[in-house]
Amino acid sequence: MLTCENEKELALRARNMRCHIIRMLEAAGSGHTGGSLSIVEIMTLLYFKHMNVRPQEPHWPDRDRFVLSKGHAAPGLYAALCEAGFFPKEELLTLRKMGARLQGHPDSKKVPGVDMSTGSLGQGLSVANGMALGLRLSGKAARVYTILGDGESEEGQIWEAVMTAAHYKLDNLTAFLDYNGLQIDGEVTRVKSVLNPGARFQAFGWNVLYADGHNLRQLDAAIELAKQTKGVPTIIIAKTIKGKGVSFAEDKAEWHGVAPKPDEAAKALEEIMAGGCK
Repeated sequence: MLTCENEKELALRARNMRCHIIRMLEAAGSGHTGGSLSIVEIMTLLYFKHMNVRPQEPHWPDRDRFVLSKGHAAPGLYAALCEAGFFPKEELLTLRKMGARLQGHPDSKKVPGVDMSTGSLGQGLSVANGMALGLRLSGKAARVYTILGDGESEEGQIWEAVMTAAHYKLDNLTAFLDYNGLQIDGEVTRVKSVLNPGARFQAFGWNVLYADGHNLRQLDAAIELAKQTKGVPTIIIAKTIKGKGVSFAEDKAEWHGVAPKPDEAAKALEEIMAGGCK
């Protein structure tokens, strides 16, 4: 359970991470703003409270694993990794530059702390399953976490992986659905509706939990419950806002794959630092 002091510290981390995201995207001139901002609180709780990792030993065999299945939200992952000390913050401004480690999608061969190269949507949960099963067979207590996009959940491979995780009773696996309702082509319900994703996961044999994806206390409680759940994998349906923290980008599908211009970045940073967003 979060104390008030813990919550304040984590909220500050989240604010810093949103600033990192805006600055790196502005410097790059391209990238995915909306979906990177929507996962910040999830990333904050994982890297600064729940995941057992060692920034100075990124390949530590007993570490918890993280798979960003919606790989285009790489700025959100990079923000967490640099804030946690996996690489210098100055490197964020090299995002998408020729020859840089921080490309538009995470590269596990180059970036410390990245456990899987992602970008082709729909594949992350399958790999997370393999990691979770491998850890179990190795007798390790480590856990695996993954974040799926709600638009990504239209992919057929996701549902094959959902069946697999339930079949093997992967209770060391926790998935999050970044349920912001938007994808590159607009509203998820209009592109290819996933209807009630919680009911679907439950029908496939998963433990289903719900949380406000920007409420640290709710998310923390859900993650704790997932850790205690035995015999089945857990999905946390996190209701989020695409572009969270930046008023002109919030809940706007057009900010899926657009980077802020200098004047927009300045306004965004001002709002984030002031906490003046809805």
